[in-house]
Amino acid sequence: MTESKLTPSISRRRLLAAGAALPLFSIITHRADAAEFELKYATGQDPTHPVNLRAKEAHDRIREATSGRVNIKLFPANQLGSDTDLLSQVRNGSVEFFNLSSLVLSTFVPVSGITSVGFAFKSYDDVWKAMDGDLGSHIRAEIAKTPIFTVSKVWDNGFRHITSSGREVKTAADLKGFKVRVPAAPPLTSLFKSLDAAPSPINFNEVYTALQTKVVEGQENPLAIIATARLYEVQKTCSLTGHVWDGYWVLGNKRAFQKLPTDVQQVITRELDKSATDQRADVARLSSSLVADLKAKGITFVDVQQEDFRKKLASTGFYGEWKTKYGAVPWDLLEKVSGKLS
Repeated sequence: MTESKLTPSISRRRLLAAGAALPLFSIITHRADAAEFELKYATGQDPTHPVNLRAKEAHDRIREATSGRVNIKLFPANQLGSDTDLLSQVRNGSVEFFNLSSLVLSTFVPVSGITSVGFAFKSYDDVWKAMDGDLGSHIRAEIAKTPIFTVSKVWDNGFRHITSSGREVKTAADLKGFKVRVPAAPPLTSLFKSLDAAPSPINFNEVYTALQTKVVEGQENPLAIIATARLYEVQKTCSLTGHVWDGYWVLGNKRAFQKLPTDVQQVITRELDKSATDQRADVARLSSSLVADLKAKGITFVDVQQEDFRKKLASTGFYGEWKTKYGAVPWDLLEKVSGKLS
């Protein structure tokens, strides 16, 4: 297969090979000579991940559209701190923009975690119907009650799957006592506790080492993360649970953004929205092709029956508990798409 250009799509080869082919600084926007506004944009993902490749494209378009007035510098791979550190930095304005998982954001804005209720979304059609519709609007409004806000529409992290170094997870019963890394996010901790696993919250920049040293036996992430973070080097199996969907919000510091001229604000939002659309398509393509790539790297894939996991969750009162925590309004918006959960 020939390598395609970044626009309109990112090739699998480019995504997986870019880390070796390019030094880290090569995808970072360099300082413009006459930039009126110098802004920082941080992410926790590997430089080769579509969130960074597409963000870099947006930053280039923003600089061009503003005739060099705006220079956004990209800091991938937790260069400026862990996800929890960066959330504090975007809140206080030392970082203007931060690409953060909705799951991790739920530690600050709890309702953002509702998108990752276990087995709520059955397909991407459901996801985008909810996130580009009423549920997404509700979450945006709640985030905007804080010092931060959502700069663009939500980006795609993907459906999350369970990997392991030592066991095959086929049923809910196989998770009993399973030491699994999860992000510092209450919805996932609760989900795995309800499934009788032993979840351990660990920041993403420490995941590889935790798996390598057997601090935990497994982890759960979308296939694009498993590939770009090279987790296949320290894991043997991947169970295609699709247990939750997770998205990335591009968060902005409200005070810093409001200082920008209105026309500049509009350009930033417009170009990040365009890259969000492109990135969603990237992840969808990669998720359908990475199975073969990861098999070639030694991962064994395990198919599961999701209904078995749903029945286990329902028997524990998991859905009722989270309906109470999130409240009737957002829960009803979720069930308009997912169907009855509790």
